[in-house]
Amino acid sequence: MIAIISDIHGNFPALESVLKDMEQYHVEQIISLGDIAGYYPFINEVICKLKTKNVINIIGNHDRYMLDKIECPRSYSANVCLNYQKKVITKENFKWLKNSISKIDFDNVSMVHGGWINNEDEYIFKVKDSYFEGINYKYFFCGHTHVQKKVTMKNQKFFINPGSVGQPRDGDCKAAYCLFDLIKKEVIFKRISYNIDIIASKMRELGFEKKFYENLYKGTRIGGKKDMISYERLT
Repeated sequence: MIAIISDIHGNFPALESVLKDMEQYHVEQIISLGDIAGYYPFINEVICKLKTKNVINIIGNHDRYMLDKIECPRSYSANVCLNYQKKVITKENFKWLKNSISKIDFDNVSMVHGGWINNEDEYIFKVKDSYFEGINYKYFFCGHTHVQKKVTMKNQKFFINPGSVGQPRDGDCKAAYCLFDLIKKEVIFKRISYNIDIIASKMRELGFEKKFYENLYKGTRIGGKKDMISYERLT
């Protein structure tokens, strides 16, 4: 059994609740589909905890912005939060994040942060049979959209997004992750409550506007937009 997490985005209270929930299962490995960095203030606490769990991290676009010391090209809000994280991340944790890998492939499984054209920064909001037709895997795991979803595609291929630990955007404020039984090839989706007030309090203390964290109570993007993933099947 492996556990698959994604898009923690510096939300330590959410990560703690997810890891606590995992304790009831025989989890042999935890894989992060990226975006440890971004949005919420506990970047060092998150990385320190992931280290203790020997988590493997696939690099996400926010991780890239952190490592290359560049800005997100499309989000002012993301950059405000990243600028804080860039100031406080320790050298040791920066070094750990730098060891993130681009993708994971094994057996019939392929894992990336974004997509299979652009591993780091491709949003898959519409799952298409035609997109996955020429990729020789059966189970496709990715994050990035912050939407928990499983799609059974043509030719018994499966698209799985575990959802976001740190900033769900599918209208459910609970932290999301999934378990993957390597023997049964079974995906188990999980949603876990956590104390959002801890994040809100810390953000206020640091001087962040309410808009940067009020979305967590609604399970949406900053600004209130809810996202979804749809499926376009070939006939």
